[in-house]
Amino acid sequence: MTDTQPARSSVTKAVIPAAGLGTRFLPATKATPKEMLPIVDKPAIQYVVEEAVAAGLDDVLVITGRNKGNLSNHFDSVPELERTLEQKGDQNKLRKVHESSELAEIHFLRQGQPLGLGHAVACARRHVGAESFAVLLGDDLIDARDPLLDRMIDEHDARGATVIALMEVPQESIHLYGCAAVEPTDDPDVVRVTELVEKPSAEEAPSNLAIIGRYVLRPEIFDILDDLEPGRGGEIQLTDALNHLAQGKGDGPVYGVVFRGRRYDTGDRADWIKANVLLGVDHEELGEEISSWIIDFADRLRARRSDG
Repeated sequence: MTDTQPARSSVTKAVIPAAGLGTRFLPATKATPKEMLPIVDKPAIQYVVEEAVAAGLDDVLVITGRNKGNLSNHFDSVPELERTLEQKGDQNKLRKVHESSELAEIHFLRQGQPLGLGHAVACARRHVGAESFAVLLGDDLIDARDPLLDRMIDEHDARGATVIALMEVPQESIHLYGCAAVEPTDDPDVVRVTELVEKPSAEEAPSNLAIIGRYVLRPEIFDILDDLEPGRGGEIQLTDALNHLAQGKGDGPVYGVVFRGRRYDTGDRADWIKANVLLGVDHEELGEEISSWIIDFADRLRARRSDG
């Protein structure tokens, strides 16, 4: 390695749990995985894989469930479609089709039973082995203009720690998330996590710092998950396993990186619509048209509300 080459992180693998039923989007997700719902012109899960690849993680394991075959199909080559585009001379669409099948080395593993996020992560043990790895939730999008995973991996390497992503949320919304009790460090965007609580009430929450869907985990997490009793909802909760580590029951500490950028919960109907709008106005082909329409629609909406 030359002096100009950065040291390669020990984290090279990403795990994307994508076995959820997508009940918040029914009936749209009755036959279509929620991770395949489009954000502008790409399915949500492609954004997640692209984020992992951008952070240097080119070995990706997707944990799937029943009726999720479209996920693997999307990242596979489609010779018939590619030939048709070649014959039409449509190089732009052909390039986009190739991008999804050439992004990374992508593997798929079926969870079998929907026993919770912790169980889904535990399914990755054989693939991951004794290495640290990243977990990216398949319906949680981080805007590519606000990189998060790179910072988390840096903190993992520097501190030898499990690292989770945190985000400040309104106190009245904290019951929707896992919540962290923290101690400050010398960096305002990095905290030491001392306790984690799954979906506490606003009165019981130790802070307004919510866990969002990015984790960099040490392999010790697997032994903890194996011994964990089912928690909230009768499921194996990853938050419960991380809480064991935060309370000093593992070999390394837990730190949180506080994310202050743009995030989209594409498993939520309203946030999915917002993500399409926010990313659509910046789209290189569609942005101008969508922006003009939104401005016109906003004027009409204001007029309608003032008349009503």
